[in-house]
Amino acid sequence: MLFLIFVKWRIEYLCGFLQIKPITFHAMFIGHFGLAFAAKKAAPNVSLGTLFIATQFVDILWPFLLVLTIEKVAIVPGYTQSNALEFLYFPYTHSLLAGVLWGVAVGAIYGLVKRDQPGAMVVGLCVLSHWFLDLLVHTVDLPLSPFTEVKFGLGLWNQVALSLTIETILYLAGVYLYATFTKAKTSGATWGFWSFVVFLLIFNVANTFGPPPTSITALALSLLVLMGIIVSLAYWVDKKRVVIQKN
Repeated sequence: MLFLIFVKWRIEYLCGFLQIKPITFHAMFIGHFGLAFAAKKAAPNVSLGTLFIATQFVDILWPFLLVLTIEKVAIVPGYTQSNALEFLYFPYTHSLLAGVLWGVAVGAIYGLVKRDQPGAMVVGLCVLSHWFLDLLVHTVDLPLSPFTEVKFGLGLWNQVALSLTIETILYLAGVYLYATFTKAKTSGATWGFWSFVVFLLIFNVANTFGPPPTSITALALSLLVLMGIIVSLAYWVDKKRVVIQKN
């Protein structure tokens, strides 16, 4: 509980320091993190924090392109039942072609730095996975490439209960794989891990039913602050656990 209070305080403190209000983002959220948890089993040498970055790489890049007005989004309360964002133009981060290219680039950089080719492959696939998970919840706004008007989306944002259920199942399945593939070094690390898991679950529910962003700038800055905190915690959690060695 103290862990959750600390995280909440850090988010509020950083948002206050940047003079922005904590807001919600209304997007596929813990589903991406569920895949990151699960990917640890395929790439045991890759830190959970790195896998978190990979699955959310395009969402981490996206705020920068929003501020630079290279990509565009409109805040339209009630646009869908759980989403106040109308994605007008974001082919450089959220098209399928961009996902492939960013996946290759990020995977290649990881492979060069860490000399871990299997891990690099998993990192690259995690980057690409973002488009396919977003496909479930987005309206018809996910482009194939920056060079075509063809777009896709199954629109589960208009089915709140169903989208929450699917995302929670994906998340818990990933957590289960991670929890059974690794073990905590100390009892404190065990509490830290499960507190982190619960925090993300609670935040996801609040994210679904919370207020829309107040401005594009607030959206971008708040998203970067949140991602920074969550990724840092993922690195910490993984550092306190070890892969279970099979006999």
